[in-house]
Amino acid sequence: MEVPEVWTLVPVCALPLRKKMGMRLAPAGANTSAASPSPGCLSQERFGAFLVSWRRSGGATFLRWDLWDLATVIIVHGLFDTSADFINLHRFINLSHPGTNVTVLDLFDRSASLQPLWKQVEGFAEAIYPIMQNAADGIHLICYSQDTDYLKYLFPQFVKSNLYHVCYTAVGQKISICNYWNDPHHRDLYINSSDYLALLNNERTNPNSTAWKLNFLRIKKLVLIGGPDDGVITPWQSSQFGFYDDNETVVEMKNQKVFLMDLFGLKTLYARGDLALCSMADVAHVFWHSNETVYKTCIEKWLT
Repeated sequence: MEVPEVWTLVPVCALPLRKKMGMRLAPAGANTSAASPSPGCLSQERFGAFLVSWRRSGGATFLRWDLWDLATVIIVHGLFDTSADFINLHRFINLSHPGTNVTVLDLFDRSASLQPLWKQVEGFAEAIYPIMQNAADGIHLICYSQDTDYLKYLFPQFVKSNLYHVCYTAVGQKISICNYWNDPHHRDLYINSSDYLALLNNERTNPNSTAWKLNFLRIKKLVLIGGPDDGVITPWQSSQFGFYDDNETVVEMKNQKVFLMDLFGLKTLYARGDLALCSMADVAHVFWHSNETVYKTCIEKWLT
């Protein structure tokens, strides 16, 4: 029996995907109609965007590979983390799915996570390529956090109202956190200056938008995980494509322009039944990947 493919998303502040996020590409030609089992002024997709970029950016061949069974899991850490921080998640997977090949990528650790996201995309794609080539049963991606809210602890007054002065410049766009800085009070600057997130969201015209959207729609299942007690992701709903309006009122995913206009395929994925949300209270940001209840509730079933 053919096992459906999945891309699992863990609370990530993640990237057109960025918080808890995971995803999986459907085989070429497969039928994907049936469903499978500021406050910081952060971007709506964060780390999610990071992952989407892998599948929706220049590496077209990376997105064309056919995957069938589930066997290999690749874990990507977030801002200022290292692979060593994911011992518990690795253990949860091995206990519930013995024999699963789990790889926690050891790239762009600690301060290196501040490097430009397009550079990180290239690095992760290079690391993932050989794993996918040797994974006859396909892969899952579990990605955690890539956010900017840590800055509020360093510059509590500066960040919310002034960071756009830095981020929306050529120099700022060479720093990862600025690549996905989405200031709801300066939308025009964001759209015209962002060389990463605005392009991935198809909020600004670019020659790759059609190809990226088609590749995005090859996702078989996208699972977005987040919760109100995260404490870092701001707003926490951005882990599920919600975000602020210019009054800093949270607008849920289905009322966002990128969804309503289906700018990169999110609405189509939802209509197909291939977008799942998993919300959990009482989980702080740094514990998403080590909380066994989160794993059993939001991730485990998608790895079978």
